[in-house]
Amino acid sequence: MTEAGVAHVDVEEVATTVDAVAIRGVTKRFGSGDGEVVAVDDIDLSIADGEFFAMLGPSGCGKTTTLRMIAGLEFPTSGSLKIFGDEVGTLPPNKRPVNTVFQNYALFPHMTVLDNVSFGLRMQGVDKATASGRASELIDLVQLSGMEKRKPSQLSGGQQQRVALARALVNRPKVLLLDEPLGALDLKLRQEMQLELKSLQRDLGVSFVFVTHDQEEALTMSDRIAVMHDGRLLQVGSAEELYERPANRFVADFIGQTNLIEATVADGDMIVLGNGSKVLAPSDYAAGTPVAMSLRPEAISIGTRGSVPAEHQADSLDGVVSTAVYLGHALDYHVSVDWIDLEVRAPAVGSRGRFQPGDEVSVWWDRSSNWVVAD
Repeated sequence: MTEAGVAHVDVEEVATTVDAVAIRGVTKRFGSGDGEVVAVDDIDLSIADGEFFAMLGPSGCGKTTTLRMIAGLEFPTSGSLKIFGDEVGTLPPNKRPVNTVFQNYALFPHMTVLDNVSFGLRMQGVDKATASGRASELIDLVQLSGMEKRKPSQLSGGQQQRVALARALVNRPKVLLLDEPLGALDLKLRQEMQLELKSLQRDLGVSFVFVTHDQEEALTMSDRIAVMHDGRLLQVGSAEELYERPANRFVADFIGQTNLIEATVADGDMIVLGNGSKVLAPSDYAAGTPVAMSLRPEAISIGTRGSVPAEHQADSLDGVVSTAVYLGHALDYHVSVDWIDLEVRAPAVGSRGRFQPGDEVSVWWDRSSNWVVAD
């Protein structure tokens, strides 16, 4: 399905044909007059039941504001916001079948793990025995059995994160909202929690809407990702689609590392690079359109000057290594080629030797890696 020109991929085996979240023409403005800020600008978005959906973009792009509108912490200035078919755009948070996990966890420091997790149920009037029983089930689900009597100060960051998740899930929300929930964790623990979160979401079958500015985090965990910038929705798709077929220059540059080689569309499926050479790179842009060819560092091969295989002569350049960095699993080179610098990432094992700054080299790539983007 395509919404407002945004690319989508189908989600297989979803639990229902009704969207968990359906956003249509939603705009959010803050302030008025000269001080007005458009935080979210007329976006359309569908999130499927049972989907792990990420909202990705730099600070100030509108992703957290969108999440807060789904949560009921902000109301849309205009547009429609439905959860499982019911309009909720003006409903308060406690009237929506959602719950939210924040980056700071917001645990009650004076309460035990069990009391923190059961708190929401007790506030709803659920009796203590029932609330404790359901809370214990969630504590077991997030692998914290035996820690029910501990206070948050007695837990690690990852354990506190699990408590926050259990507390958010104990009310059995239809949609769980997560606002940069792993941002306070160190890298190793964050990577471990990414896998645990994804596994938990699969086991529960609940729709997760996950806000992050971390591209790797979104690529690792999500079924689909929405990329936002300046309040606008630029592209929605799977990790593979966003990485290999970005919709525009911003998405190409924001998702992972890429070389953006300035060019102009020629007749047919050819583009003209800055050095005047023509490269086969099909696109829908009209002749004369300024574009860029997005070429991922790992798609480029590097070898001694003149070692380009015959089949790649048309897609090759000669240059000089300006920097060489050993990354353990890979070798990262910057190669100066006439009018541009290219980043090249070669595997550390099985590569054609190691190059040093000043070495004369050739770089080449498979034609299928050519992808044209514009603003």
